[in-house]
Amino acid sequence: MLDQLVESKNNTAENKRVSELFLGIGILAVVLMLTAWTVNLLGKDFGVGGEDLELTTLVAPPPPADEPPPPKPEKQPEQKQPDVDVRKELIQNIESSPVKPPDEVSIVKSQLKQMRLNVDTMQGNEDVSRGTVNPNASGRIVESGSTTGLGGNGTAPAGGSGEEDAPPPRSTPKPVPKMVSGGVLNGKATSLPKPAYPPAARAVHAAGACSVQVVISETGSVVSASAVSCHPLLKAAAESAARGAHFSPTLLSGQAVKVSGVITYNFVP
Repeated sequence: MLDQLVESKNNTAENKRVSELFLGIGILAVVLMLTAWTVNLLGKDFGVGGEDLELTTLVAPPPPADEPPPPKPEKQPEQKQPDVDVRKELIQNIESSPVKPPDEVSIVKSQLKQMRLNVDTMQGNEDVSRGTVNPNASGRIVESGSTTGLGGNGTAPAGGSGEEDAPPPRSTPKPVPKMVSGGVLNGKATSLPKPAYPPAARAVHAAGACSVQVVISETGSVVSASAVSCHPLLKAAAESAARGAHFSPTLLSGQAVKVSGVITYNFVP
């Protein structure tokens, strides 16, 4: 019976050593794998240091400078033709007053163009009528743009000083206003009836000054009356009395005008 007994031993320490051995081998394998992966990764060329990423290729080139526009040619001022007639010879119009009697009297009709009335004329190498007829013009003879009036022989016309006499300035009449303000009108009335004291106002002892705004026509009669500062019970009596007032016509620059003002009544109980 004792032969069949199996002797049991404690293997805990041995199992611990085996486990530590396997753990160390596993850690070593993981470290080797990570080292190989890192070396492989660092050994690859991703083109970071290539010429494609140079700063000169990433920055856009500056736009070409615009050429300045060519200078515009200066516009030559147009030479306007003078607004005067041109005559080869300065022959007065038959309807104009002669500056001097002619040297020779002839019955043969002249073929030269006469100077037009109320148009400035200058002497030249052609006969051209380009001037504008102006009823207020005197038909001057101008030379090289001069505005001095000359007669047919280059002298000032009789009775003149060689320059046009400017007409005196006309005075513009000032407009007359349609209505003027007259302020308080009590002392200006030719007829100013007193208002009646209403019994209702007397019963409540309503009293005091009452102002009525009125408009007086050109003939002096009151055309409108409106109480502006008055006891309510006294308004009707004050307006009725104001409409019966009469004034002398107000003249401004010799013309009758309307007048606006105030009539004041004082009610005493």
